[in-house]
Amino acid sequence: MNDLAPLLTPEGRALLDEVRDTDPAHELAVATRLRREHPADLVSAALGQARLRQRAAAKFGAQDAGRMFFTPNGVEQSTRASVAAYRARRFRELGVTSVADLCCGIGGDAIALARAGIRVLAVDRDPLTAAAARANAEALGLADLIEVRRTDVTEVDTSGWDAVFVDPARRGGRGRIFDPEAYSPPLSWAVGAARTVSRAAALKVAPGIPHEAVPDDAEAEWISDGGDVKEAVLWFGAGRDAAPGAVRATLLPGPRTLHSRGLPDPAVRPPGRYLYEPDGAVIRAHLVAEVAEQLDGGLIDATIAYVTADEHRPTPYATAYEITDRLPFNAKKLKALLRERQVGTLTVKKRGSAVEPEELRRKVLPKPHGSASVTVFLTRVDGAPAMLLGHPVR
Repeated sequence: MNDLAPLLTPEGRALLDEVRDTDPAHELAVATRLRREHPADLVSAALGQARLRQRAAAKFGAQDAGRMFFTPNGVEQSTRASVAAYRARRFRELGVTSVADLCCGIGGDAIALARAGIRVLAVDRDPLTAAAARANAEALGLADLIEVRRTDVTEVDTSGWDAVFVDPARRGGRGRIFDPEAYSPPLSWAVGAARTVSRAAALKVAPGIPHEAVPDDAEAEWISDGGDVKEAVLWFGAGRDAAPGAVRATLLPGPRTLHSRGLPDPAVRPPGRYLYEPDGAVIRAHLVAEVAEQLDGGLIDATIAYVTADEHRPTPYATAYEITDRLPFNAKKLKALLRERQVGTLTVKKRGSAVEPEELRRKVLPKPHGSASVTVFLTRVDGAPAMLLGHPVR
């Protein structure tokens, strides 16, 4: 079904409530029973929407996801609610009262903005996606603050809005799009739109965007949530809060923000007692040097983003491990060591190694030897393949 309208009728809503918690394993039996009383297309649409809502709960929370309407692409590409709420707070702190949300998708960011008290124009050219955004605004009681318009974003006049937020499509028929000029609309168009607004603008881009592709008049922010990098955002015109050329990494929950100070690359030094694995947003933002300075540490290799230090200093920007062994890479020696130490749980991390963690895990620990746990880092130390064994600092 390519139309949400039947699901918005009293019959459709009642059917959605009935199939809300349907186990996918029992879906065929449920569908067979329901088709005796309801149109087959409506039953299929309701069950499909139930599946999407179950998937969306991880991003939006079960309460909101259970009331919202989704498309398959909308679940996949929409902003996680915690990230959208953080961005909405930044807009509000900048004095923004209205935002043109261009390429709004199913309305995840528009919802966060409206909940922050900001008036939103939500624009998407896809009819089903725009219908989902409109239904979501109504379902969550935000229709008074969110106007949904189905049109091409390049045709929208944003002059009457304090700010714009642009989330270009970064997926095509062949999967992810890595060239910013291949986004839809292209990054160059989005930058042009950002430069026309009176207060601020934010452009959501892939976290792998090359630093050299960031415009000189933008602040670049990389955001992670629970340790997973979610996105990068280019901010324009945000006054003191976003100086042109600035770089920051923001970690959620929190938020905790690390700002670039333009430090040179840390020195390379032998591994100390502690190894620090910087958060992915810190690495993407090229702020490993700022973390290393906080820790009075250095790098184990000039090309590897692992920081080592002799003392433990807690930091929100990196996970600390106490290192017990440093060995040249050798699978047989590792297997013997794990057996000797009665290891039952092995965590394998790698950076700068061609070895696949799962393959190594199967080879060196085919079955548990005991209750001990070990983390092994497959990496390079001063250019040579190495294994560093240890455990997280609690």
